[in-house]
Amino acid sequence: MNSRELLVETMADLLWERGYADTSPRDVRERSGVGQGSMYHHFPTKRDLAVAALERNIAQLRPAESGLAGPDDPMARIEAYLLHPRDALKGCRVGRMTQDRQVREDPALLAPVTRAFQDAHETWTTVLREAVDAGRLPAEVDPVRLAHTLMAVLQGGYVLAIAHQDPRPFEEACAGALDLLHAAAPHPTTSTHDRKK
Repeated sequence: MNSRELLVETMADLLWERGYADTSPRDVRERSGVGQGSMYHHFPTKRDLAVAALERNIAQLRPAESGLAGPDDPMARIEAYLLHPRDALKGCRVGRMTQDRQVREDPALLAPVTRAFQDAHETWTTVLREAVDAGRLPAEVDPVRLAHTLMAVLQGGYVLAIAHQDPRPFEEACAGALDLLHAAAPHPTTSTHDRKK
């Protein structure tokens, strides 16, 4: 791993752990072992490094989200995604940034965060629409609204887990969301043949 990659990886971890405001260039240099000259050669400002690190954190979430797309049964994909093991006590790599005032007030830092959530919402909307089209969810379900709901469950689950210092609230929130989806699923109509038995 070259010095640039090491700086980005280190900053990505520190953003996840501490946020932008509480991470200094010195923190990055000390943890990465990269010298000041090399750091400023690759990244003239802390913000430049943070943008690259945010992109890395976003990229690390995409493989899991890509599991929502595919040829398999859409409800099976949704269930696998919601039950996928996560370190809930560390929170979301991207959602963590929305709690940082300096990120919220800086368009250059907020833009990749906003884009990541927009992309995730589109992915969720697509798989939920597939579930409706396949008859796995009721036709009256609005995939756009439900996508926001499920994303809010995930982000809220992280908050609850961190507040309690216990991953169970996150796990139970995801399981509860699945319970609601299964409860909403249309039940097969009893055939005329079955009714005559």
